[in-house]
Amino acid sequence: MKENKKILVCGGTGCLSAKGAEIVKNLRDSIREHSLENEVEVIQTGCFGFCEKGPIVKIMPENTFYIEVKPEDAERIIVEDIISEKRIIELLYIDPKNGERVFEGENMEFYKKQVRIALKNCGTIDPESIEQYMAAEGYAALKKILTTMTPENVVKIIKDSGLRGRGGGGYSTGLKWEFASKNISDQKYIVCNADEGDPGAFMDRSILEGDPHSVIEGMIIAGYAIGATEGLVYIRAEYPLAIERLRKAIETARKNKILGENVFGTDFKFDIEIKYGAGAFVCGEETALIHSMEGGRGEPTTKPPYPAESGYWGKPTIVNNVETLANIAQIILKGVDWFRSIGTKNSPGTKVFALAGKINNVGLVEVPMGTTLREVIFEIGGGIKNNKKFKAVQTGGPSGGCLTEKDLDTPIDFDTLLAKGSMMGSGGMIVMDEDDCMVAVSKFYLEFTVDESCGKCAPCRIGNTRLWEILDRITKGEGKEEDIALLKELSQTIKTTSLCGLGQTSPNPVLSTINQFLDEYLEHIHEKKCRAGQCQALRKYLINDKCVGCTACARVCPVACIEGKVKERHVIDQTRCIKCGACYNACKFNAIDVA
Repeated sequence: MKENKKILVCGGTGCLSAKGAEIVKNLRDSIREHSLENEVEVIQTGCFGFCEKGPIVKIMPENTFYIEVKPEDAERIIVEDIISEKRIIELLYIDPKNGERVFEGENMEFYKKQVRIALKNCGTIDPESIEQYMAAEGYAALKKILTTMTPENVVKIIKDSGLRGRGGGGYSTGLKWEFASKNISDQKYIVCNADEGDPGAFMDRSILEGDPHSVIEGMIIAGYAIGATEGLVYIRAEYPLAIERLRKAIETARKNKILGENVFGTDFKFDIEIKYGAGAFVCGEETALIHSMEGGRGEPTTKPPYPAESGYWGKPTIVNNVETLANIAQIILKGVDWFRSIGTKNSPGTKVFALAGKINNVGLVEVPMGTTLREVIFEIGGGIKNNKKFKAVQTGGPSGGCLTEKDLDTPIDFDTLLAKGSMMGSGGMIVMDEDDCMVAVSKFYLEFTVDESCGKCAPCRIGNTRLWEILDRITKGEGKEEDIALLKELSQTIKTTSLCGLGQTSPNPVLSTINQFLDEYLEHIHEKKCRAGQCQALRKYLINDKCVGCTACARVCPVACIEGKVKERHVIDQTRCIKCGACYNACKFNAIDVA
């Protein structure tokens, strides 16, 4: 056995819920049993990203990548891989294209096109170890700016880098910092927005779980650049693991004189406090977030003034999200030219996406801006589950829109997605297949928006409720021809008159699905048909030739609308059927079709 082996075990929320902690314990127990404590180290890291195949275990320095590891595999890993130096074939990933086993993560399609900046340390270091973070160049950028640069230099570097906020709007981070730096005040604040509320999104949570020091370092650098001495992290309380690791990282940074008075022995001081959010989506908007931190209702206010001029307690405040801050140290260390060499001219760098929905490789990916949707969905994401046909992808969460097959070669960046009627958002990417009803999808996002609206402005509060009611009517087969025009008119009114970004973007799923899937809306209205079979009120259950007359369907039908003799084909009385689906679930012979 070679000396100094490391076993990296994914410690993200997903893998921990799949007995990741038990795997770590069993590995350490086995190491002790074989007296290998001085030769082998087990490190629980942040998320590897390939959530579909977790829990993941990686053996270094060989870079062996094991997937779907179970606690009972721990002993084999120690005995066979570590001691006997034989790879455990059964735990290696199988390439679905050629059926061959893949030994290293770097050779998997999932990782080949990824470039990691914000996720650089996730899956490679112990997030609770400041020593490991510093060994990976951590806090080197902070030390560099404090000892060799003026605040103006730092603002210029971030401005020249072209870094745009990764939280949704895509505003220039450098311009934001420059604006705040020029405002004179006795106190300024840096706020990290960790209120990640998009359905299916977990980018910021994973960065905080896997590399909290990178966010802390970004906040301190931002504080130095604009003249702030206090930082606040606004994080939803439902992220317990991220909170725990962030809290430990802040405490460790304080002990190492990286937070507090005289940072790195200089005259600069900066400290960070954690503020907990209750999980309201609207608090992702910066003015609502600030009001929530002040103890008020999480409601937005009209801008200007912008927070960079008058924010937390009326003082100049910069609000950057987690991913934005995780990019800062790397830009300082590697320079503007390096950062601009990645991505596109107007959207330099990378973007982290949470791939979810009907896709084979659910997970967290970081790709250069300009990567196409096709590359993300079909190469990195491995295509659509169960060989179904791709139908659409929702980018930008509930504020974004649906893109279709004709958009697959669209390069992903802030401007092209906006031009297509969608948006980058914080990076949620929900993939849909032929079994998804686009009217129902639109209704789902509206339902989310209605629930999450703070209710302050009438266009959002009342307008979105009316939109949802119209969509609900259509999915029940009660729609009218004029509903389409009404949906469009009402959506445009909400977009132009709502107070904040939540309201202004909330009709996007409605408009994009009408633009892309008008035929489905018209089918619901005119033919009372849902081609995907998702709208319950429009379903029609029919018994086919496979029926053997077992009577199972008739026995579970709550309204007794199924008739037929034993061992003869049964029939459903459509006039009495309540579309409950009980017969469909009870049938063991695939004898019931849904039309």
